[in-house]
Amino acid sequence: MQKTISTKRVGRLYKDQQLAQIAMPMGGLGSGCICLNGIGGLHDFSIRNRPATTAVPDNHGVSDAAFALVRIKGAKPVTLLVEGQLPRSWIYDRGLQSQGYRKGGQDGLPRFRHSTFRSEYPFGHVHLTDPDVPIDITLTGWSPLVPLDERASSFPCAILDYTIKNTSRRAVSFEFSYHVSHWAPSAAGTDTTRTTVIPNGVSLYNCDPAEAETFGSAALSVIGHKPTIKASWFRGGWFDAISVLWRECASGRFEPTGATTTDRPGRNGASILVKVRLEPGESVTIPIILTWHFPNVHYGAGQSQSVVQLGRGNVPLWKPWYTTQWADAAAVAADIHANYESLRRRTAAFKDALYSSTMPAAALDAVAANLAILKSPTILRQANGNVWAWEGCFTGIGCCHGSCTHVWNYAQALPHLFPSLERTLREQELERSMDDIGHVTFRAALPDGPVDHAFHAAADGQLGGILKLWRDWHISGDHEWLARLYPLAKRSLSFSVDHWDPQRKGLLSEPHHNTYDIEFWGPDGMCTSIYLNALVAMADLADACGDRTFAVDCRALARRGSAAAEKLLFNGSYYAQKVQWTQLKDRTVADRIAAGDPSDPEIALLSKEGPKYQYAGGCLADGIIGAWMAELYGIPSPLNSRHILTHLQSVFKHNFKSSLLRHANCQRSGYAVGDEPGLLLCTWPKGKAPTLPFPYADEVWTGVEYQVASHLLLHGQRAAAVKIIDAVRSRYDGITRNPFNEYECGSYYARAMSSYSLLQAFSGIRYSAVDRTLHVRPDKASPIQSFLSTATGYGAVRVDSRFLTITLLEGSLAISTIKLTRGTKVSTLAVNSTASAAKVLKLSLQSEPRRARRSAKSTRG
Repeated sequence: MQKTISTKRVGRLYKDQQLAQIAMPMGGLGSGCICLNGIGGLHDFSIRNRPATTAVPDNHGVSDAAFALVRIKGAKPVTLLVEGQLPRSWIYDRGLQSQGYRKGGQDGLPRFRHSTFRSEYPFGHVHLTDPDVPIDITLTGWSPLVPLDERASSFPCAILDYTIKNTSRRAVSFEFSYHVSHWAPSAAGTDTTRTTVIPNGVSLYNCDPAEAETFGSAALSVIGHKPTIKASWFRGGWFDAISVLWRECASGRFEPTGATTTDRPGRNGASILVKVRLEPGESVTIPIILTWHFPNVHYGAGQSQSVVQLGRGNVPLWKPWYTTQWADAAAVAADIHANYESLRRRTAAFKDALYSSTMPAAALDAVAANLAILKSPTILRQANGNVWAWEGCFTGIGCCHGSCTHVWNYAQALPHLFPSLERTLREQELERSMDDIGHVTFRAALPDGPVDHAFHAAADGQLGGILKLWRDWHISGDHEWLARLYPLAKRSLSFSVDHWDPQRKGLLSEPHHNTYDIEFWGPDGMCTSIYLNALVAMADLADACGDRTFAVDCRALARRGSAAAEKLLFNGSYYAQKVQWTQLKDRTVADRIAAGDPSDPEIALLSKEGPKYQYAGGCLADGIIGAWMAELYGIPSPLNSRHILTHLQSVFKHNFKSSLLRHANCQRSGYAVGDEPGLLLCTWPKGKAPTLPFPYADEVWTGVEYQVASHLLLHGQRAAAVKIIDAVRSRYDGITRNPFNEYECGSYYARAMSSYSLLQAFSGIRYSAVDRTLHVRPDKASPIQSFLSTATGYGAVRVDSRFLTITLLEGSLAISTIKLTRGTKVSTLAVNSTASAAKVLKLSLQSEPRRARRSAKSTRG
């Protein structure tokens, strides 16, 4: 039996106007998704290897529709769409979409009067009530999400568990039906859609060529009930299909039909119906399984010009990994039917362990909700198992291709929940995106292959890759993997030193590209902090690989650089930038000034201030991000810890605004605007702001807000951190923005997964598989508990004044040493034991240093 970790915590509740923007992704890792909205409907069918997202929900196109009906029998039968009332903000948009007789569907059907939505990702619970009917319905939408189990977490499916309860004093009989339009339409100009009956449902597919991009299938089925099956819809014109369905269901004359076997125009689909009788107080659960399978992708991105980039005729460029696991949508459904109880139990156990973490509600909400990015179309996975990702998603295509190294610097969920997948990104950077001299193209090719190296390397992404290599080695403990990548990492670092710090000062002085899509000229706190910490990380990696001389060189350069950074960049309040455009190898700006007309306004500006798009003496929220990465991963930062704290305090003091009502932003204001709170990317508290600072300076990015908040927590600044976190989640309230979609340059933006770092920041719990050490540094004295996922097992860790208890749900965890930090006191306890799913490991914290009593309790079940 699946072990569980009990928790009394529940997720965030949304109601009334808060339901309008909710769209919770359900799907698989790299497998696409469908979103559950706040009233219990489905929209945003991103199931064909590309996004299909909307600002205002629009799920009623000809291809994609899915909905449930319930007919309650009695003297006066009532039939309702199993959804809440349309949010008022949708209605005008629906009217616009209906122009030209399009978009006819279920919107106008009678609905339940009241609805609420509770978020407990990966579960979303919609509760529907109506005083006119004797039943309540709770819809729980979900898809399997099990840490470390990539296959279980990759099912291309959305599961809808409808629990229907008789709230009256009499027995109630009803008919529950579910309906989907044909999700696998044939290519434009043809009509080769087909359906066939499968166990407890219908498979929908087309007869397009097997390598066509449109070739694919979908399936609708129910678990635990024997349904009446309508394997094809009435196929007429106008609104015939839905009209006929409604009249059949509302009149109690639902007619089964056979499979679609011939070409025929008109809207097609499939329906299933189950009949139930409930005694007073009795309830029943009807699990609806929706699956899809589209094996061919005809687009690529970021490939070398020597490689064909976009579709070679009818031959797909690549195939998704999930299509190597299941032959079609019917096979996916069969697998879920066979393993439904286990998949749900394991997913619920993960959710309970996560929600058992003792952290503020908004912080837990931020961690859980942003895990939805893992199931969104932001992440793709190729047939060879390698992950490739966008930064985010536009409405019909991904935004900013190539697993962008500097954006994915922030994302901390994937390396902990699915570490083997994260390691494919390190391989992508070093083995496929780097040239012979060490230039890493920060946007990788899809499918895997060579990339061009004509554009700048990104200093923050390339050097951040060294830090992430260190992190991923400590998470995995895989020495062979490190030995394979180490020579490539050394080449990458050597390139960085040669091109950005040719004088070996330990500062990035030459112009260096970064996540703000510009180049910083002269040393700055942000990129130099990544550089200095990458040098320290590289020294450790060199030691591990027997390269002692290089390790010594890296540490020496880190020491020089940290001394220079403290002297040149730290201004007493924060780390700033020393803008430089002369005495550099790169003379682009200097030569332009020399050759330009002094009366030209831009030349005059360059002569006065130097290169455009710098931050100079500004207080940058990302100003010491390298120290954040290092401290989070366990790398001793060479920067002055008191100065780091001072910088963080300055960022909170100057950049955090409880209201942006008087803030001027000529850039992208939709992230935070008006009377909303937020943390600005940059301010200039000492004055002298550049005339044209870097392009995003006045914006608010959630990924940076979480980075700063978690870093504040690592330095004991709990109150400031909680204010920032509360501010972020207050903006994603369901009224204005989708709580599952912290967008930046596109929806489901990867940077927002920096929120996962809050787990470690609040608990201080980190595990290294290299030396089998569990690090514990609680942010408060009272008992704490936190979810923990390692490369070999996951569960929860609890720490109180006397004991440390490890409860694993799956896998095992070998521990040699515990390092416990309380305030300034550090205790090192020898443990030499293994926790497993069969054994709760309870360790005394009252023993002498280097020793610990073990109290292992069997929990076999």
